[in-house]
Amino acid sequence: MRILLLASAFNSLTQRVYAELADRGHSLDVHLAVGDDPLRDAVRRHAPELIIAPMLKADIPRDVRSAHTCLIVHPGPPGDRGPSSLDWAIHEGRTTWGVTVRQAEEEMDRGPVWAFVPCPLPPAGKSDLYRNEISDAALTAVLRAVDVRASGGHPPRPRHGAPQGAPDRPRPYLDQRVRRVDWRKDTTATVVRKLRAADSRPGVLDTLCGEEWFLHGGHPEDELRGEPGALLATRAGAVCRATVDGAVWIPELRRGRRAGGPLPLKLPATLALGARPDALAGLPEVPAPLHLPEHRRTWSDIRYAEDGPVGFLRFAFPGGAMSTDHCRRLSDAYRYARSRPTSVLVLGGGRDVFAGGLHLHVIEAAADPAKESWANVNAMHDLVERILTTTDRLVVAAIGGNAAAGGAMLAMAADEVWCRGGSLLNPHYRRMGLHGSEYWTYSLPRRVGRPAAVRLTQRAIPVTPAMARRIGLVDRVLDVAPGEFAAETVRQARALAATVDVQERIAAKKAARDRDEAVKPLAAYRVEELELAHKNFFGRGEPYHALRAAFVRERPVRTAPPHLGA
Repeated sequence: MRILLLASAFNSLTQRVYAELADRGHSLDVHLAVGDDPLRDAVRRHAPELIIAPMLKADIPRDVRSAHTCLIVHPGPPGDRGPSSLDWAIHEGRTTWGVTVRQAEEEMDRGPVWAFVPCPLPPAGKSDLYRNEISDAALTAVLRAVDVRASGGHPPRPRHGAPQGAPDRPRPYLDQRVRRVDWRKDTTATVVRKLRAADSRPGVLDTLCGEEWFLHGGHPEDELRGEPGALLATRAGAVCRATVDGAVWIPELRRGRRAGGPLPLKLPATLALGARPDALAGLPEVPAPLHLPEHRRTWSDIRYAEDGPVGFLRFAFPGGAMSTDHCRRLSDAYRYARSRPTSVLVLGGGRDVFAGGLHLHVIEAAADPAKESWANVNAMHDLVERILTTTDRLVVAAIGGNAAAGGAMLAMAADEVWCRGGSLLNPHYRRMGLHGSEYWTYSLPRRVGRPAAVRLTQRAIPVTPAMARRIGLVDRVLDVAPGEFAAETVRQARALAATVDVQERIAAKKAARDRDEAVKPLAAYRVEELELAHKNFFGRGEPYHALRAAFVRERPVRTAPPHLGA
């Protein structure tokens, strides 16, 4: 079927719908909503049999929706309407939610229902839920609707508005008046819920040191206490702030926008506050131990645990971005994990983003972005080199969420790559104007072959787990719910460590690494990649700095990527 994807941005959900429909043989184009006339032109060129909007903030012109079946994905159950559906659900503490696919009509979220798929809402941030439970439900609903359309059928619920028994609930935009934290009254649970409902965007507007800041992300703290609203401590770039009955960790801050100024950057909290030394004066750095007891309720972005012969090095950085500091701390933790007496070491294994590569926001905020880019990419190389040169045990990369660019190549350095069936892989750097690094020129061809490696990095399209398994990019696809991925990873890692040939595999791995080193040393790959990275960062006329600035400042994208656009 010829399908046109209409979206306000080529975000994670749009990418997943694109990749899954492409896997099923549909002819696809992507059009970004930048105006009615460009959409009309795209429809004329593509002549779609179906238009699907996975994430759309604009209306579809009447003439387009009257001539074509246009389906809108709404992250809420039938009857729920409005632009802040998921935000409201988290803000109110809902435990179940769902995704509805409706036909576009004059009034937003009022058309006939083509599909509805319920889903749980575990206690997690909005962006995490959107990339996981909501994404899973949305994909299932879209596939059902496409199947109905392909068979010549009609929506199973042809009535307008909410189905029988579902309340019709129009919701207003969830603004900062409702989101704002009252530090003198709100409990830790309330503060965390408010922060989670706005974790990626828009954040929760607050006042710190006499200035307006948006708070991003929130995690409960079980030991530190203080005057409600006061900053208590720092940890790995985050700040801890007291509530009336405890405290919360806030990993990131974004300065309030000044009239006429650019969009401020979302940064690790201590980096954001660094221009105000008084804000951090006297605050202790309270590190969390790598081995964190199960009973603790506190935030840490890197943890290590053991289960017999298996070590688990878990890490979770906001949005998957890895700054120079993140890379160095994870590299130190990996060195510790290598010192432990295990035969299998699992990297990742959490429920959300595995890694996304360089921290573009931190780079953009640096006094010299080129120098910070260089430091960041070298720190990534150091980390990946440690993985590639681990020859005394098997290393597994467990991708519970999405992985992209250097984060995807970090996973490729492992001996085995496992990913959840709802993950999405973007093993390329092209959209940021980079050649790429992290030893991908060694690890990617050894997995998929050189021709496929070139296609993956040059075509720059998202890859589903099923396709990744077929081409050898990953070794196992775990078809489990997001909340079950960690436990399933533990189960399978135990089984791997218990296999009779595990020591033979480790010996064979070491022999293979020695052979590869004799043919071409890893140092040679590093030199070649970093020569090109240096050119990308410091060369005149290179597009990287402009593309990075446009991305982090959220400047409007007028067209879809050229290899996808309609």
